[in-house]
Order: sequence, then structure tokens, then C-alpha cells
Amino acid sequence: MIRVLLVDDQTVVRAGFRVILGSADGIEVVGECGDGPTAVELAGRLRPDVICMDVRMPGGDGLAATRSILAGGPEDPPEVLIVTTFDLDEYVFGALEAGAAGFILKDTEPDDLIDAVRRLAAGHGLMDRSVTRRVMAEFARRRPAPRPGAGVLELLTAREAEIVRLLARGMSNAEIGARLFIETSTVKSHLGRAMTKIGTRDRLQTVVWAYQNGVVRP
Repeated sequence: MIRVLLVDDQTVVRAGFRVILGSADGIEVVGECGDGPTAVELAGRLRPDVICMDVRMPGGDGLAATRSILAGGPEDPPEVLIVTTFDLDEYVFGALEAGAAGFILKDTEPDDLIDAVRRLAAGHGLMDRSVTRRVMAEFARRRPAPRPGAGVLELLTAREAEIVRLLARGMSNAEIGARLFIETSTVKSHLGRAMTKIGTRDRLQTVVWAYQNGVVRP
């Protein structure tokens, strides 16, 4: 059973998500709240697998909550799914840098929300494909990437670095495989080894790492 915590200051949003997720097999909403500090407390007490986290909340924003939960939480921290109206602001990018594993829009289709929760619970980062390129382009624009530091690219083989660059440009595994004329399973293997070497938990954090370290440039 996938345990989910809902964090949003709008009661109607939490109610809607609770109905959607509660109707899905294998998913249980174990708690909900409307501010960041309470989210941190509930995350530690309820030990959810996934947290659906709003970004802007009057009682304490989701950025600080995400950072606190992932930095000071248990050895096996929950996955944080950022749920936003897509305001392309520092809150969103800060949450990604803080370790959020997924990004989805509040007006997403019910089945997509369910799928996002399941993907994160299985350890797969997620960003809404309709906004991936826009988010990363804005991320790069607001935070100009430095040139790769000494030793950064030495962590990866040439093929691993190439795959990380294509991933950071918004390509799926299938698209990367087609570009490089290799099997999708081979892409997954290279990407998995790259993530282990650079210490990222999922695809989304790998993309953030690539921009932060100048491996890919706007």
C-alpha cells in the first residue's frame, strides 16, 4: 500500500486529491494539512511514501518543508511530488533543488495524478512532459550554468555524460535510444550507473545536477 500525505492550503484541492487517490487501488491517504511546519511534523510521524506538496502556503511554504523533510528525515525519506499552478518562480526551482522528485500541475487529469504517485513510490522521478522543456529552460535562464568543474565529467563515461545531457534536454529513454541508436534498456542501464556515481535519486534530480554543474548549458 502506497501511503500518501497531502499538503495544500486549499481545502478543496486536498478534498479533490483525497477522492482521486482514495479511489485508486493500492493507494491510501494517511494524512493532510495546509502548511509547511505541520507537513514536516506529519511526515516524521506518519512516514508516508509520497507527499503531494503545494509550493506557496501562507502558513509555511513547501520549499522549506521539502528541504526539512528530506534533509532531516528518516534514512528512507518520502518522495515529494510538487503540485503547482506552474508559476515558474524561485519557489518551484528551489523545491527541485531541495530534492523534490516530481512536478505536476494542479489541473492534471486524475489518472495522471495517480500514475505520478505510483511512479514516485516506485523510485522514478517525474516531471509533467508538457512542461519539462519549459521548466528546464527557465531553470537554466535564471541560474546560468557554470562550466563543468574539474572532475565533474570524470565521474561519468563519455556515453553516460551524453545520455545525461540528452535527458536534461527533456528526452525520454526511448527518444535517447533512438538518437544514439541503442536499446531503451541500454539507456536505462547507463543512466542508472550515472545516477549512482553522481549521487542522485531519480531522473529529475539528475537533470538538476546537470544544470547545476554545467554538464548541459542553455
